[in-house]
Amino acid sequence: MTLMDRITSFLDRMAGLPRWQAAVLALCALGLLVGGYLLLKPPSRPSAEFVPAGAEENGEAADAREVVVYVAGEVTSPGVVRLREGSRVIDALEQAGGPTPDADLEVLNLAQPLQDGQKIQVPRTGESPGAQGQGGGGKVNINLAGREELEKLPGIGPALADRIVAYRESKGGFRSVEELKQVSGIGEKKFAEIRDLVEV
Repeated sequence: MTLMDRITSFLDRMAGLPRWQAAVLALCALGLLVGGYLLLKPPSRPSAEFVPAGAEENGEAADAREVVVYVAGEVTSPGVVRLREGSRVIDALEQAGGPTPDADLEVLNLAQPLQDGQKIQVPRTGESPGAQGQGGGGKVNINLAGREELEKLPGIGPALADRIVAYRESKGGFRSVEELKQVSGIGEKKFAEIRDLVEV
C-alpha cells in the first residue's frame, strides 16, 4: 500500500467517525503541533544595547572625575567649588557667582584649564600684581603671578619670566614647584635660589 493509499484510507475512516470524535482528534493534533513548535523553536536572543566606544561601564565613575579649586578675591561668592575635570578658570568664576564689578580679569588667563587644589585669586582693579600673585604665606604663586612679579625673584629677568609664563600657559599651569626646572634657563642652582620663594 502506497503512502497516498494510506492517507486516503485514513480520511475515509475520519469521515465515518461521529463529529465529536473528529473534533477531539483535531484538538489533539493541534496540541501536538503547538507543543512541538514550542519545544523546537530556537531560544530568543537578548536585545542588543548600543554602548558608545569609550563609554564608562559605571556611570558613577565618570561623575567622580572632578577638580576642587578655591576661588578668592573679587567674586560674588568666594570659596571652594567643585567642577568637572577639564573645566577652565572662567567656569570656576561662574561657579563662584561671577566676578564683582571691581574685578580685574585682564590679569587672569580665563581659558587656563583647572588643576585640582588650585587657588584662583581674582584681583581688584588697580591692585598691584604682587597682591594677586602671592599666596597666603607671602610666596609668589607661579600659576598666578604676572611677568613683573616673577622678575622680582632672584635671577629671573624679563626673558626668563616670559618663558615661565609661556610654559605655564602651554601646560595648563604648574603642578609642582619642581616643575620650574623644566623651563629653559632654570637649572639646579637657580632653582635652589627661588625654591623657598615660590608656590603653586
